[in-house]
Amino acid sequence: MAYRKLGVNTKHRRAMLANLTIELIMHEKIKTTETRAKEVRKMLDKMVSYGKNGSLVSRRKAIAFLLNKDAVAKKVFDDLAKRYEDRNGGYTRILKLEERRGDNALIVILELV
Repeated sequence: MAYRKLGVNTKHRRAMLANLTIELIMHEKIKTTETRAKEVRKMLDKMVSYGKNGSLVSRRKAIAFLLNKDAVAKKVFDDLAKRYEDRNGGYTRILKLEERRGDNALIVILELV
């Protein structure tokens, strides 16, 4: 599976994506750069798929990725899995805002549908 390196080393990238995914699950909307949003979208799709599966193995994989945050995993398995049970992917929406001053990175809002 191809992925973006996002200009950081592996540990930093995994932690950043996990934290952005946690924030998206808890707040249902985050503001970030376009490339990060596209990577977080993949992670969130995987977490919702785990939630829809609902097995013990899926729960453990989700909790491991979500940095042992049980409240976030509970929301994935109880709330998001039920909300998206009839939907086959495409759980997020990306709305483009403006280019960030300084490095011209495109800023977007990533939100749950």
